[in-house]
Amino acid sequence: MRPTPPPAVTGGLPLWPLALLAGLLPLAAALGAWALSTAQGLIPACNPFVEGCVSVSRAARHDLPNHLFRALMLPAAALQALSWLLASRWLASLLGRYRLLAWLAPLGALASVALVLYATFLGTEGAIYRWLRQYGTVVYFGGTCICLLIAGGGVQRAVRAGRLVLARWAEHAMVALAVALVTLGLVNALVAAFMGDELKGRMENVTEWWGALIFVLGFFALAVIWRRVGLVLQLHASPRRGRGGD
Repeated sequence: MRPTPPPAVTGGLPLWPLALLAGLLPLAAALGAWALSTAQGLIPACNPFVEGCVSVSRAARHDLPNHLFRALMLPAAALQALSWLLASRWLASLLGRYRLLAWLAPLGALASVALVLYATFLGTEGAIYRWLRQYGTVVYFGGTCICLLIAGGGVQRAVRAGRLVLARWAEHAMVALAVALVTLGLVNALVAAFMGDELKGRMENVTEWWGALIFVLGFFALAVIWRRVGLVLQLHASPRRGRGGD
C-alpha cells in the first residue's frame, strides 16, 4: 500500500512567493535591461532568443539598464540562495537521509555569490573585472543547474515514496529543465567546434538567454510545487523565563 502523504501545514508564512520572486526578479532584470538598451539605441533591435544578436551582459552593460539590472539581480541572488536552503530543509524532512541534499544549500549559496559577482562587476573594465564576470557566469550556471538536478531528484524520490502527490509534469519539471540546459550547452559546444565565429557568437548569445530562462522556469516550478503542497514557514517564539519571585 502506498503511504499517505503528510498533510499540508497551515498557519504560517507561505513560501511559494519567495521562489516565485527568485525567478521573477532575474526575468524582469534581463528583459527590462534589454528593452531599455534597445530603446536607447545601445544595442540593435532584435529578438535575442532567436537571432542571438546580443548577450544578456551586453544588454545590461551601460547606463540606466545597468543600474536596473543590478538593482533587481542582487536581491534575486539572495532569494535564490534562500530558496535552495529552504528546499534542502524541506526535502530532508520528507526523505530523511539523502546524501545529495547535503550539497544543495552550499551549492545554491555558491551560485548566488557568483551571481552577485557577475552583476556587481558588469559594466566595469579591466582584465580582473572581466575574469570575475566570466567566473560568476560559469559558476552560477553550473551551480544552479546542479541544484535543479538535486532538488528535482529529491522531489521525484518523495513522490515515489508517497510523501508528495504532484502532477506528473511538476514531479519531473526541475530535472527536465536541467537536462534541457545540459543539452543546450552541448549544442553550443558543437556549434563552436564546427561553425564559423559569427554563428558561434550568435549561438553563445542564444544559449545565454535560453539558459537564463530555464533557471527562471526552475524557480517557477519550485513555487508551483510549494504552493501545491501548502508549504509554509512557521516562526515560534521561545517562552520567556520568569524572574525569580514572579
